[in-house]
Amino acid sequence: MSFLQRLFKEARPHWKYLLVTGLAILGLTGLDLMAPQLIRSLLSHVESGDKLTMEVIRPIAQSLLLLYASKIGFRFLASYMSHVGSWQLVADMRTRVYDHLQKLSMGFFQDKQTGQLMSITINDVATFESLIAHAIPELGANILVLVGVSAILFDMNPTLAALTLVPVPFLFLATRLYALKVRPIFSVAQKKIADLNAVLQDNLSGLKEIQIFNKQAWERQQVDHHSQSHVQAILRALRFGAIFQPTIEFLTSLGTVIVIFFGGILAMRGQMAGSDIVAFMLYLNLFYQPITAMSRLMEDIQRAIAGGERVFKVLDTVPGIEDRLDAIAIPKGKGHIRFENVSFGYSDDQKVLEDISFEVRPGQMVALVGPTGVGKTSIISLLARFYDPRSGRILIDGHDLCSVTLKSLREQISVVLQDVFLFGGTIAENIAYGSEHASFDDIVNAAKSACAHDFIMNTEMGYNTAIGERGVRLSGEQKQRIAIARAVLRNAPILILDEATASVDVETEAQIQAAINGLAGSRTVVVIAHRLSTVKRADTILVLEDGRIVQQGNHQTLIAQGGLYARLSNM
Repeated sequence: MSFLQRLFKEARPHWKYLLVTGLAILGLTGLDLMAPQLIRSLLSHVESGDKLTMEVIRPIAQSLLLLYASKIGFRFLASYMSHVGSWQLVADMRTRVYDHLQKLSMGFFQDKQTGQLMSITINDVATFESLIAHAIPELGANILVLVGVSAILFDMNPTLAALTLVPVPFLFLATRLYALKVRPIFSVAQKKIADLNAVLQDNLSGLKEIQIFNKQAWERQQVDHHSQSHVQAILRALRFGAIFQPTIEFLTSLGTVIVIFFGGILAMRGQMAGSDIVAFMLYLNLFYQPITAMSRLMEDIQRAIAGGERVFKVLDTVPGIEDRLDAIAIPKGKGHIRFENVSFGYSDDQKVLEDISFEVRPGQMVALVGPTGVGKTSIISLLARFYDPRSGRILIDGHDLCSVTLKSLREQISVVLQDVFLFGGTIAENIAYGSEHASFDDIVNAAKSACAHDFIMNTEMGYNTAIGERGVRLSGEQKQRIAIARAVLRNAPILILDEATASVDVETEAQIQAAINGLAGSRTVVVIAHRLSTVKRADTILVLEDGRIVQQGNHQTLIAQGGLYARLSNM
């Protein structure tokens, strides 16, 4: 019930469609309850011995015709409006899940696969449609029919009506047991389809590697394994359904046996008219029809709840990094960075950085060097506030990062990562990403700064060339240049280059380095690089080892000191 309450709360913006659906269901229920009464009135005339005339038959037939014709309209409203409301809810929830995923910190995604999150956003959210458009309206209609038919049956013959209710407790017990047994299985099935999506997403993204290493047969086996696992989970649930539904049919059939047996005895004793027995049978069919239908609906409901719980689990995940209530939005500053005794680790038993302190004044270039895994990228992640430090604080232009809004903080920063991500649009769109009001001339100038203009003009449509998913039509070097152009165009006070020239040749690196040097003084530049040519021009070089800063100074000073930097340079 708590799940359904929350679902209805989420569906509240679409209440008009759901209200029309509810009214249409009420209309359908009323018409269904009227039909046996009309048939009963005709049989009563026959049974009474009165002469049947057209004056008797015509109004009954006309009423039945009008009744069945009216059901078309009510059925259309109930079906269409419930689908309109449910699909709009699905669209809203998909957007909400995606928006919430955007707010979650990087720590949330460390043990998640993209395909699994896509499955939750697409497949699990889609189960709301079957719940809102099918299961819940049918369930509501069935309950109304049960209440209405029960009232009529008890009005016709309380004794016989009470006898027909004997199987009902067994029906609800069987339904309850089925729900308890099947929901965990559907939860497993939803997870299995998420795992399959994850494998497919990985494999389609890595198709080049699969082919070059001749792993097609192995990956096919992996896909087949996950596909079969999902099928087995579904079949296990369906096996219970194959036992449950005939059990329900048998229990409902007992009601018919009871009416035939005890109704026949009452008719034999003259205590019940034959027309009443026929009407009783018609109503009894209406009574057990929704119970049988509910047994079928239970499967849809349990599947939807299993998927819905996964959706709400994501929505209930609290972002590890979020704005404080008193957070302020800061304007674009000068790019003054200060780390004060910062310590950090990705887990409680791990320390990546320890007691890191340094300062970068506006317009300066600072380089972070050291062996792999010493915390260079972690410093960048902390500066962009993808994570918060365990102790100490980080300031930009005198503002503690924890006291400013994330949006205004990230307006201060442009980043070029070693693993470049480009979107499936045009070259111009990718360069302008993050710079909404940039003109075409601005885009071209940024491309020239990143030494990208010449190769762009040699593509089939220049800046309007589509680059494919993740820039698949470009080389690694070309993608790197576009990413640098994107960061330059944003014109943020702080420019972060994480191995930004790792994928370019020596000549291009020299050109890009010249462009970066041209930016010196106009913005603060933070560089992570292993190439000496990239870092030796930095105003300050921070040398990290085992999560600590072990040396600090410019290139000449550090070479003269000897130590780790000199050893890395010699290598």
